[in-house]
Amino acid sequence: MRSHYCADLGEQNIGEVVSLCGWCNTYRDHGGVVFIDLRDRSGLVQLVFDPKDCQEAHKIASEVRDEYVLIAKGKVRRRGEGLENPKLKTGKIEVLVESLVVENKSLTPPIAVGDESVGEDVRLKYRYLDLRNPRLQEIFITRSKVTQATRNTLSDLGFLEVETPILTKATPEGARDYLVPSRVHHGEFYALPQSPQLFKQLLMVSGFDRYFQIAKCFRDEDLRLDRQPEFTQIDLEMSFCNADDVMGVAEAVLKSIFNACGITIATPFERYSYKEVMESYGSDKPDLRFDLPFVEVGDLFVDSSNDIFASIAKDPKKNRFKALCVKGGDTFFSRKTLGEAEEFVRKFGAKGLAYIQIKEEGAKGPLVKFISEANLKILLERAGASVGDIIFFGAGEKKIVWDYMGRLRQKIAQDMDLIDKNAYKFLWVVDFPMFERNDDGSISALHHPFTMPSNLEVEDLEEINSVAYDVVLNGFEIGGGSIRIHKQEIQSRVFDLLGISKEEAQDKFSFLLEALQFGAPPHGGLAFGLDRIIMLLCKAHSIRDVIAFPKTQKATCPLTDAPSVANEEQLRELHIRVRETKR
Repeated sequence: MRSHYCADLGEQNIGEVVSLCGWCNTYRDHGGVVFIDLRDRSGLVQLVFDPKDCQEAHKIASEVRDEYVLIAKGKVRRRGEGLENPKLKTGKIEVLVESLVVENKSLTPPIAVGDESVGEDVRLKYRYLDLRNPRLQEIFITRSKVTQATRNTLSDLGFLEVETPILTKATPEGARDYLVPSRVHHGEFYALPQSPQLFKQLLMVSGFDRYFQIAKCFRDEDLRLDRQPEFTQIDLEMSFCNADDVMGVAEAVLKSIFNACGITIATPFERYSYKEVMESYGSDKPDLRFDLPFVEVGDLFVDSSNDIFASIAKDPKKNRFKALCVKGGDTFFSRKTLGEAEEFVRKFGAKGLAYIQIKEEGAKGPLVKFISEANLKILLERAGASVGDIIFFGAGEKKIVWDYMGRLRQKIAQDMDLIDKNAYKFLWVVDFPMFERNDDGSISALHHPFTMPSNLEVEDLEEINSVAYDVVLNGFEIGGGSIRIHKQEIQSRVFDLLGISKEEAQDKFSFLLEALQFGAPPHGGLAFGLDRIIMLLCKAHSIRDVIAFPKTQKATCPLTDAPSVANEEQLRELHIRVRETKR
């Protein structure tokens, strides 16, 4: 039907007769001459209908309204002097139409295409109209480029694309499973995969050597800007490798993805240990587009005249005493904004927010009187403070201090406009703890129970590290993986430490444990969050913008009205009875 896409036309086509297809984006009648901006996936081009040239086409055009589907044929010509539109790719030309077909009419749209002031629930209800927005169309063009670059790169590196099951067995992987009842097997359930983790390990046991998949994953968890109940991973696994091998492949994939989008990134990425990033930035996914590290100063408060500060400082294994120096902060922070900062950190467990202002006449602030003059001098040097700066302090249980000081660091960078919005700052975080202690004192795997420990012989469980690695971009974890346990005796030992009995292990992981006894090779892998990568590449507002038909923050789909109630016949076939609950 078409000879060209709208935005592919330019000065090189002047004089050509072209056929175009698309939607009416805007309609204007200027003294009898009708102008229509025709829109397709590529962009816009201006159509001109002059009754002097073609009365029939002009008559049809006079009845066109927004979002009508049109097929037009005409000659490309240069726009008149002074009438060019520099905002359009096709702004130097227009098409004088000689024939027009209204292929389909449209009702008055409930939302204007591209109007982002409309509430998200309404836009998602009419997602097929929302997706006509050129900004969103560009996102999905980028997404297609990314997946194509991924497949090409991994194929060139010898990876085979293999699909793994969607209906599988429920396994504990950190989030709730979506369960699917079986009609055939009364009272039994499948689970939708949280990731292809176990199957990709089995593929390594199967001798495939290098696997990848652009995989759908499902997690029934609380949602936020960068989470959805169903999402997509770039999943890969390789045999006979170490961590450096996997990270090298990951960097090659990311480099090709960004190159496909016209962005050059430098490799290899910097590497930081988990301990380094937590102690300096309070996050295992720090945004390093700006500086603002914090430093430990607890040793300077051990002899403080404030008993609370001293008691915190005397237990460095459990507690932290962090100082965050903000260059030029004394001028930026007023009494009002200092109060707002304190209220902010209180929401995340802080009991207050102490600070020291560095003025011409010396250090001022509520903390100065609780530290000796000698230690104050050391503190200022350690924090790198000078006149005009302000130092914020966080003290208490280390996880809480890391969390609220890390959040404060990010908030200050945003408020003071310290972040380079056009930068892409990658880093690896390595040497993660193997285990973490829960609030009830129990132990759980920080990543998952199939991660290879690096020093399992250490007696203190909290000092055991894993051979795991996360890749971080601009404060978001965009991928993570590990070298896997390939020996059954190591896997059993890890299960023992996690309190997983032999019976429970056999019930949940028998197929993997059995496979590991049939000559499993050393192997490891990684999974990228495809949606997060696209969100960052396109500077989208949320992950929902980069998924064609996303769920809302309440995990509903306004377009299809899912989830919905099943009818009695379906429930009877599945042997399910819905129990009413009181509201």
